[in-house]
Amino acid sequence: MLRIETEREDDGRWLAEVPALPGVLIYGTTDIEARARATALALRVIAERVEHGECA
Repeated sequence: MLRIETEREDDGRWLAEVPALPGVLIYGTTDIEARARATALALRVIAERVEHGECA
């Protein structure tokens, strides 16, 4: 399971990051939306790495 960290920005947006996957950093209008978008992005990054033989 991947850990997702969220933080609320001064402008009200939520920032979600998956520290184990560099570059998986995304905004959402709510904490839940940011987490969902980060999950989707993380899955795409992992799938791409598997396709390119970067993951076993």
